[in-house]
Amino acid sequence: MKSSKETRRMEGRGQPEGSPREKARVRTQSRVALPPNLDRVNAAAKRAAQTQFTALLHHIDEDALLRAFRRQKRQASAGVDGVTMAKYEEGLTDNIRDLCGRVHTGRYRPQPVRRVYIPKADGGKRPLGVPALEDKIVQSAVAEVLSAVYEADFLGFSYGFRPGRNPHMALDALHTAIMSQRVNWVLDADIRSFFDSVDHEWLLRMVAHRIADPRILRLLELWLRAGVLESGEKRETDRGTPQGAGMAP
Repeated sequence: MKSSKETRRMEGRGQPEGSPREKARVRTQSRVALPPNLDRVNAAAKRAAQTQFTALLHHIDEDALLRAFRRQKRQASAGVDGVTMAKYEEGLTDNIRDLCGRVHTGRYRPQPVRRVYIPKADGGKRPLGVPALEDKIVQSAVAEVLSAVYEADFLGFSYGFRPGRNPHMALDALHTAIMSQRVNWVLDADIRSFFDSVDHEWLLRMVAHRIADPRILRLLELWLRAGVLESGEKRETDRGTPQGAGMAP
């Protein structure tokens, strides 16, 4: 049996023995500053692992949407509507206010994602979905709220697509585990075409265990079923999530 200290260290929940620099680096993995309202959501999620959150949409306010806009990459490709960051910023206050109103009155409708392909190391091509800018903004704002909930649930050794974590931190934790424990084997596994094969119904069921706000679930469903525009033709999506979208890294 491993001691509780050893287990925490391997999972990234504790600090490994070593220099102050190493300890400081590990501490950066566990905490990302949240707005006060989402900090309260995170605290509630930590207190009760079985709590269902039935009212979350009010956190998608103008401030949240503005933060989401600021997180977007200015040089990113435009979606199907051709709207760029610079163009949207010309009337930013009015645009954000209008977008917030549409989200809260049910008038917001996502556009199809624009399908592009990027080369892979093995010579193949990886399909990416480029959402319209407003869809990126709303997705990012919703992701911020969902992260406040799910960060309380994720295990310490999970590093993929989490705020405040990156591959280098995962390598640091792996190095610490290997150097401090007896390791006989390492498993390297990947799910083939995972993003392309996600079952929408099961995904929404899993989210609903924690997120019981029907308006948030409806937004997730709208994004999943928004469709893909490729070579001028729209294709319906009944399975999978587009890589590159804010809700599907």
